[in-house]
Amino acid sequence: MKVICDRAALLAAVNMASGVVATRTPRPQLTCIKLTARKSGKSADLTLTATDGEAALRLTVAQVDVQEPGEAVIPADKLRQIVSAEEGDPTLTIETEDDACHIRGQDARFKVFGFKPSEFPSIPDFEKIFAGKDGGKTAIFTHTSDGLSTMIGRTLFATARENSRYAVNGALLKREGKKLEMVATDGRRLALARQTLAQSDKDAAPITCIVPARTLGLMQRLMDEPEVPVRVAVTDSQILVAVGTPEDGGIRAALSSNLVEGAFPPYEEVIPRDQDKKVVFDRDVLSSAVRRAALLTNEESRGVRMKFKGSERQLELSSRAPEMGEAEVNVELSSYEGADLEIGFNPTFIVDALKVVSDPNVVMELKAHNKPGVVKSGNDFVYVVMPVNLQ
Repeated sequence: MKVICDRAALLAAVNMASGVVATRTPRPQLTCIKLTARKSGKSADLTLTATDGEAALRLTVAQVDVQEPGEAVIPADKLRQIVSAEEGDPTLTIETEDDACHIRGQDARFKVFGFKPSEFPSIPDFEKIFAGKDGGKTAIFTHTSDGLSTMIGRTLFATARENSRYAVNGALLKREGKKLEMVATDGRRLALARQTLAQSDKDAAPITCIVPARTLGLMQRLMDEPEVPVRVAVTDSQILVAVGTPEDGGIRAALSSNLVEGAFPPYEEVIPRDQDKKVVFDRDVLSSAVRRAALLTNEESRGVRMKFKGSERQLELSSRAPEMGEAEVNVELSSYEGADLEIGFNPTFIVDALKVVSDPNVVMELKAHNKPGVVKSGNDFVYVVMPVNLQ
């Protein structure tokens, strides 16, 4: 194999592929990236493949000159370090000799020992699966890159971290007809994002699965071009994602991952239906006020007190920390319906939700000081957050 690569494009692909490289494993091949150089007529590309046994990623770099097609399996950490270090070179030449890989820049040469390409673990055949040639065991739908990225962004932050309830260490993905939902919760808050698929077979089998949080993060990183179509396939145990279709140049990036086992909590029961207080506020104004009020909180007093005054259409935010001080911020409300209310929330939980809302006007629905609050943005985003006790 001998290829001349655009260094910046290669570095971006190596950084992405490194996200699924195993760090601790008895199989050293899982710590590597497989390079496959192909040439057909005037077209040529370099494919990078990585897997840790649970997830697999395949990326195609088109900014290459393939002089000799071939394959190589190289330790990911060394490949990443070398490509990063050669920052002064616009291109790098990669050439293989037996199991060794030579990487050359303008004034440097590196020889890295790898493994035989035949020893690299196999990954799913994405073209076969997305062509429906796997025996019909896969449910497939297509959506826009920016649509899926937005849904992930609106839910990923609410997934649990190292929770003993393994099923909430990811997000629920649910498709029925043209309706697509994604839900995440960590037990103290719940985020629900909805969208409508541009194209969908109304008779297609429904999809319900739990996608690991890490996989969602990788999916979002792959979706850097807003209008590129993304296909999602779900089997009994895996989710597969392909960016790009045969009609627009083929699969540019493909990801597969094992699903999270278990039952997701009944999220419909968590969303309150009887809120009798409704607040409309400016997203940026409230976000700024919450962040400022949170400046004088600590581990013992994490909550920010929110005092809603209906007659004055005002919100008073305050916090107090022993031996530190106290803060008070006042905000004008666009509208307020219902009786006055005083309630406490974890400020981080409020700010997290406001970051992913695109609408400048956001609605908050409340019931009582010990009942959850609901943040809504149109019909596409619902966020439920539990209150905190304030002394």
